[in-house]
Amino acid sequence: MLSQIRAALVVLAALTLVTGVLYPLLITGIAQAAFPYQANGSLILRDGKPIGSKLIGQSFDDPKYFWGRLSATTDANGKALPYNGGSSVGSNLGPTNPALSDEVKGRVDALRASDPANQAPIPVDLVTSSGSGLDPDISPAAAHYQVRRVAKARRLDEATVRALVDEHSESRQLGILGEPRVDVLELNLALDTVK
Repeated sequence: MLSQIRAALVVLAALTLVTGVLYPLLITGIAQAAFPYQANGSLILRDGKPIGSKLIGQSFDDPKYFWGRLSATTDANGKALPYNGGSSVGSNLGPTNPALSDEVKGRVDALRASDPANQAPIPVDLVTSSGSGLDPDISPAAAHYQVRRVAKARRLDEATVRALVDEHSESRQLGILGEPRVDVLELNLALDTVK
C-alpha cells in the first residue's frame, strides 16, 4: 500500500510540474514570441501609457465622443460598473422583461436628448447590451447615427467626422466572419487628434 501511495504522489508531482509549470511557461513563451500584442492584452497606448484595450469597451458619455454599447457588467455587490472585465456577463433580461424595456427607453431618451434634431431610427446596438457586457465595437450604422452630435459638440464639419468613421470601420473577417464594426476607443482617440 505504501508503494501505491508513493507512486500516486510521484505521478501527482510530475503532472503538477508538467501541466502547472512547464506547459504554461511554454505556451506563454510561444504567445510572447509569435503574438506579443495579443498576449499582452491588445493594449492601446498613448504617449507610451496604456489607456485601454482593443478587446474591452470603455464608458463614454461626453457628447463630443462616440458612445459604445451599453454594458451589463456589475461589481461584486451587483451595482452597475460599466465594462468591468472581472464581471463579464450579459443582463439575462428577456424581451418581455420590463427592466429591459426601461433600460432601452432610458438609452433612447438619452440619445434623443443629446441630439434632438436627429430623428433617424436608432441602431439596436446603441440601446441594448451585449452578451459579454464588454463590447468595444459598435456597428458602422451606430457610429454614423452619432456623427451629427459629435461634429456639433466638437465644432467640426460632419463630413470630416463621417470620413473618420469610415476610415475606422472594419469589415467582416475573411469577408464572412462577424459583422462590420467600429472600435469606439480607437475612433474617439482619432477624434482627439483632429484639429
